Amino acid sequence: MQVNARSGRSGYGESMSQSALLPADDAQALAFADVIQTSPSGLVSRTLLQTAELRVVLFSFAADQELTTHTSKRRALVQILEGAGDVFYAEKWQRLAAGTLLHLPPNHPHAVRAGAGAFSMILTLGSELPGNPSTSL
Repeated sequence: MQVNARSGRSGYGESMSQSALLPADDAQALAFADVIQTSPSGLVSRTLLQTAELRVVLFSFAADQELTTHTSKRRALVQILEGAGDVFYAEKWQRLAAGTLLHLPPNHPHAVRAGAGAFSMILTLGSELPGNPSTSL
Protein backbone atom coordinates (compact mmCIF):
# COMPACT_ATOMS: atom_id res chain seq x y z
CA MET A 1 0.00 0.00 0.00
CA GLN A 2 1.42 3.39 -0.96
CA VAL A 3 0.00 6.60 0.42
CA ASN A 4 1.21 10.17 0.41
CA ALA A 5 2.39 11.71 3.65
CA ARG A 6 2.51 15.47 3.92
CA SER A 7 3.93 18.06 6.24
CA GLY A 8 3.10 21.68 5.48
CA ARG A 9 3.56 22.29 1.75
CA SER A 10 6.11 19.59 1.02
CA GLY A 11 5.06 16.05 0.24
CA TYR A 12 6.73 12.70 0.13
CA GLY A 13 5.75 9.07 -0.37
CA GLU A 14 5.56 6.81 2.66
CA SER A 15 5.44 3.03 2.44
CA MET A 16 4.50 0.80 5.34
CA SER A 17 7.50 -1.05 6.70
CA GLN A 18 7.82 -4.59 5.38
CA SER A 19 9.70 -6.41 8.16
CA ALA A 20 7.23 -7.63 10.81
CA LEU A 21 8.21 -7.39 14.47
CA LEU A 22 6.06 -10.39 15.49
CA PRO A 23 6.63 -13.85 13.99
CA ALA A 24 3.65 -15.05 11.93
CA ASP A 25 3.90 -18.65 13.17
CA ASP A 26 4.65 -18.19 16.87
CA ALA A 27 2.67 -16.77 19.79
CA GLN A 28 4.45 -13.75 21.20
CA ALA A 29 3.52 -10.61 23.16
CA LEU A 30 4.71 -7.13 22.26
CA ALA A 31 4.54 -3.99 24.42
CA PHE A 32 3.65 -0.89 22.40
CA ALA A 33 5.87 1.24 24.64
CA ASP A 34 8.84 -0.83 23.43
CA VAL A 35 8.16 -0.34 19.70
CA ILE A 36 6.63 3.12 19.28
CA GLN A 37 9.17 5.22 17.40
CA THR A 38 8.68 8.91 16.91
CA SER A 39 10.30 11.48 14.69
CA PRO A 40 9.88 15.17 15.54
CA SER A 41 9.29 16.01 11.89
CA GLY A 42 7.84 12.89 10.35
CA LEU A 43 5.62 9.88 10.21
CA VAL A 44 6.91 6.49 11.34
CA SER A 45 5.21 3.20 10.44
CA ARG A 46 6.24 -0.23 11.68
CA THR A 47 4.70 -3.53 10.61
CA LEU A 48 3.95 -5.54 13.74
CA LEU A 49 2.45 -8.64 12.07
CA GLN A 50 2.17 -9.75 8.44
CA THR A 51 0.31 -12.88 7.30
CA ALA A 52 -1.71 -13.78 4.21
CA GLU A 53 -4.92 -12.81 6.06
CA LEU A 54 -3.84 -9.94 8.29
CA ARG A 55 -1.49 -6.98 8.51
CA VAL A 56 -1.02 -4.92 11.67
CA VAL A 57 0.89 -1.63 11.45
CA LEU A 58 1.84 0.85 14.17
CA PHE A 59 1.86 4.50 13.05
CA SER A 60 3.35 7.44 14.94
CA PHE A 61 2.52 10.90 13.61
CA ALA A 62 4.49 14.04 14.46
CA ALA A 63 2.55 17.28 14.70
CA ASP A 64 1.26 18.52 11.32
CA GLN A 65 1.85 15.18 9.50
CA GLU A 66 -0.85 13.86 7.19
CA LEU A 67 -1.68 10.79 5.11
CA THR A 68 -3.64 12.24 2.21
CA THR A 69 -6.97 10.84 1.04
CA HIS A 70 -6.73 7.30 -0.29
CA THR A 71 -8.66 4.00 -0.38
CA SER A 72 -7.72 0.40 0.29
CA LYS A 73 -9.04 -2.89 -1.04
CA ARG A 74 -8.82 -4.22 2.51
CA ARG A 75 -11.17 -3.88 5.47
CA ALA A 76 -9.44 -1.75 8.11
CA LEU A 77 -9.66 -1.16 11.84
CA VAL A 78 -7.92 1.90 13.27
CA GLN A 79 -7.29 2.18 17.00
CA ILE A 80 -5.95 5.42 18.44
CA LEU A 81 -3.37 4.55 21.13
CA GLU A 82 -1.99 7.89 22.34
CA GLY A 83 -3.05 11.48 21.76
CA ALA A 84 -5.74 12.37 19.24
CA GLY A 85 -5.82 12.45 15.46
CA ASP A 86 -8.10 13.84 12.79
CA VAL A 87 -9.49 11.19 10.44
CA PHE A 88 -11.41 11.92 7.25
CA TYR A 89 -14.17 9.34 6.75
CA ALA A 90 -17.90 9.43 6.04
CA GLU A 91 -17.15 12.57 3.97
CA LYS A 92 -15.94 14.74 6.89
CA TRP A 93 -13.00 15.24 9.27
CA GLN A 94 -13.54 13.90 12.78
CA ARG A 95 -11.27 14.06 15.84
CA LEU A 96 -10.59 10.62 17.35
CA ALA A 97 -9.02 10.38 20.82
CA ALA A 98 -7.01 7.61 22.46
CA GLY A 99 -9.16 4.54 23.03
CA THR A 100 -11.27 5.07 19.87
CA LEU A 101 -11.74 2.23 17.37
CA LEU A 102 -12.75 3.07 13.79
CA HIS A 103 -13.95 0.56 11.17
CA LEU A 104 -13.33 1.40 7.49
CA PRO A 105 -14.92 -0.90 4.90
CA PRO A 106 -12.99 -1.71 1.69
CA ASN A 107 -12.75 1.09 -0.90
CA HIS A 108 -13.86 3.76 1.62
CA PRO A 109 -11.99 7.08 1.08
CA HIS A 110 -10.10 8.21 4.17
CA ALA A 111 -7.20 10.37 5.34
CA VAL A 112 -5.36 10.87 8.63
CA ARG A 113 -3.64 13.93 10.08
CA ALA A 114 -2.05 14.99 13.33
CA GLY A 115 -4.20 18.08 13.71
CA ALA A 116 -4.14 17.96 17.52
CA GLY A 117 -0.41 17.30 17.84
CA ALA A 118 1.55 14.05 17.83
CA PHE A 119 -0.36 10.78 18.18
CA SER A 120 -0.03 7.04 17.54
CA MET A 121 -2.43 4.48 16.14
CA ILE A 122 -2.66 0.82 15.17
CA LEU A 123 -3.95 -0.06 11.69
CA THR A 124 -5.25 -3.62 11.21
CA LEU A 125 -5.93 -4.68 7.62
CA GLY A 126 -7.87 -7.80 6.62
CA SER A 127 -7.05 -9.81 3.49
CA GLU A 128 -7.46 -8.13 0.12
CA LEU A 129 -10.66 -8.38 -1.94
CA PRO A 130 -11.81 -10.41 -3.84
CA GLY A 131 -11.56 -13.73 -2.10
CA ASN A 132 -11.64 -12.27 1.39
CA PRO A 133 -11.95 -15.39 3.54
CA SER A 134 -14.98 -15.66 5.77
CA THR A 135 -14.41 -17.32 9.12
CA SER A 136 -16.41 -17.63 12.27
CA LEU A 137 -14.83 -17.17 15.68
